[in-house]
Amino acid sequence: MSIPHATPRVTPQQAWDAFSAGNERFVAGASAHPNQNVERRSELVNSQTPDVALFGCSDSRLAAEIIFDCGLGDLFIARNMGHVVAESITASMEYAVTELGASLIVVLAHDSCGAVAAAIDQSSRTPSSTTSSVRHTLAPIQPAVQQLWLRDNTDTPYADAAKIDANAVGRIHLSATVNELLRTSRAISDAVDAGTLAIVGCQYRLTEGRAVPYTVVGPVAVDLAPLN
Repeated sequence: MSIPHATPRVTPQQAWDAFSAGNERFVAGASAHPNQNVERRSELVNSQTPDVALFGCSDSRLAAEIIFDCGLGDLFIARNMGHVVAESITASMEYAVTELGASLIVVLAHDSCGAVAAAIDQSSRTPSSTTSSVRHTLAPIQPAVQQLWLRDNTDTPYADAAKIDANAVGRIHLSATVNELLRTSRAISDAVDAGTLAIVGCQYRLTEGRAVPYTVVGPVAVDLAPLN
């Protein structure tokens, strides 16, 4: 059974172009700080029409409206530790697409990610003690750790943090997150298939301030950096 979708106001390409332009302004130190005034607050009292939905890591350094120079009502955002897909995340992204008319989902990872570092630790011979909820949340990141570790190390399945590129692990997990959103949501997959939605996975570089795209699904032209 097909799921009804709100009609997007812009194409995925238009949404991406505007979104990435905001990041370029931020990188250049020329942020315009749009849609942050009293008038904008009043406009949004009874409705919201974000063109972009963002699912990112909850790291305090990833303040999306700042990084992408957006304002009130511009982004529909869901974040958690390590951008791990859960039912609430899938539902949030589905709502943005089917009810609010978003034409772009951005999955935002970042370098120096504490969740990735913790997943590497949990994949080691002597993992640190942590809570059961943290272990459960880190579990979906660990396949990316093992994938990269076993590519270059076949003597032991236990990862060594000193010998693995944590940022590369993060990029593998980023791609897996995009795939998981598609796997868990027929509504999102149908929108991509219909050409009304694209998903772009980016890794944010903390020092540079740039969100670098590494993976894309859907009708949008993006210059991708290599995953490895």
